[in-house]
Amino acid sequence: MNELTRDKKHIFKTMLGVMLVALVASFIIKPTANASTGEDREAPSFKTMNTAIIKDSENIPEISVSKFLMNIWENTGIYQIIHQKTDAEIAQAKLDAEATEKGMEADPFAYARDHVPGWQKIVMIAIGFLIVYLAVAKGFEPLLLIPIGFGTILVNIPGAGMGDAPHGMLHIIYSAGVGNEFFPMLIFMGIGAMTDFGPLIANPKTALLGAAAQLGVFATLFGVALMNLIPGVEYNMLQACAISIIGGADGPTSIYVSGKLAPAMMAVIAVAAYSYMALVPMIQPPIMKLLTSKKERLIKMKQLRVVSKTEKTLFPMMLLIVTILLLPPAAPLIGMLAFGNFVKQCGVVERLSKTMENELMNIVSILLSLGVGSQMTPEKIMNGSSIGIILLGLLAFCIATAGGLIMAKIMNLFLKEKINPLIGSAGVSAVPMAARVANKVGMSEDPSNFLLMHAMGPNVSGVIGTAVAAGVFIATYGH
Repeated sequence: MNELTRDKKHIFKTMLGVMLVALVASFIIKPTANASTGEDREAPSFKTMNTAIIKDSENIPEISVSKFLMNIWENTGIYQIIHQKTDAEIAQAKLDAEATEKGMEADPFAYARDHVPGWQKIVMIAIGFLIVYLAVAKGFEPLLLIPIGFGTILVNIPGAGMGDAPHGMLHIIYSAGVGNEFFPMLIFMGIGAMTDFGPLIANPKTALLGAAAQLGVFATLFGVALMNLIPGVEYNMLQACAISIIGGADGPTSIYVSGKLAPAMMAVIAVAAYSYMALVPMIQPPIMKLLTSKKERLIKMKQLRVVSKTEKTLFPMMLLIVTILLLPPAAPLIGMLAFGNFVKQCGVVERLSKTMENELMNIVSILLSLGVGSQMTPEKIMNGSSIGIILLGLLAFCIATAGGLIMAKIMNLFLKEKINPLIGSAGVSAVPMAARVANKVGMSEDPSNFLLMHAMGPNVSGVIGTAVAAGVFIATYGH
């Protein structure tokens, strides 16, 4: 009885930490685009307003604090359960679904694709070979970069037609699961089956580090406004939300959100997100060393307590229940994560668990990475807006890394048992890459300082935090 009570207490603390992630993710900036009034007026500028401007958002309703809270409430499971939809709401939902479908079918790159100079394809093929080189020679996440690199090479071979509709192999792969939520959902299921929430349950305060890393997601919204000042670069508020998710270093979530809010930009957003996921070992260490002292990097943390099977089994179910009640737009991601993890922890369907985390995960990863590589074509990559997305993605990722590190340093001001700030960098969603990088940097200072399990706490918390941020964006602006 005492053990069960302790289990419930630890699960409660962990879920409290998760809710703090949701609270931070819910702190969204107020967009400055005005609702369309039908009146002719000049576009506002930075000289006339003291807030950032998001272009092409005139038809996107202004979201005040009260309206934002109302959108969140109307998208909770509680509201959906007690509210009976009217005929007008049902009709509007159908119109919204049709508009989304048309947006996904539209191809803004169709003209540019037919007028791509041959030298640009050669450049993209060279980039593909560079990606493969980084994966093989430098060891930068070969599981991701090798298929992405080969996808880039194959789709740009003149006359091969592997990315051409409707029968090109790479086009089929992209249409089947990358251009919709199918592959991202399967990836989240596999991540759930591979993930051990034990470190997060054992040390719930590390959830704050995962929450702090979401700073990169929301700070990027301001970056989008600044990028709009550059001639030839224009993003609206929906696109800004989709771009910002790149800061979570979570490819499946980026694909999911862009599919809901900015289908036309899904390709380049997916490429940017997966590229930065794969380049975690190269991007993060300089930031980690810049923002921490040698003394901080040498901090040793106590071994985590043993987490019981009961706690591990109940955690995904409680996470799912909280998501159902509070943020259903995030349920597809968190639901599949919880499903995969529950199958792993319950222990009665070991065959399913092994299939999810091994064979199925490997197959989907190959197809998803090839599909992402197939979008590395000149007309999608070599233009102002796409380059802007790649730069913004890098900015978001750097801010997210810094946010986790700084939060750890702040927490150390109040904690008796200090946290090694390096584990804060693992607050981004790249599981388990970011945790491995934190451990590697720590061991470079002291070979006996093993931080991997400690870093997994903020790492899995970051997965949840990015999914929650995605749910907030969809609840606010999605249909």
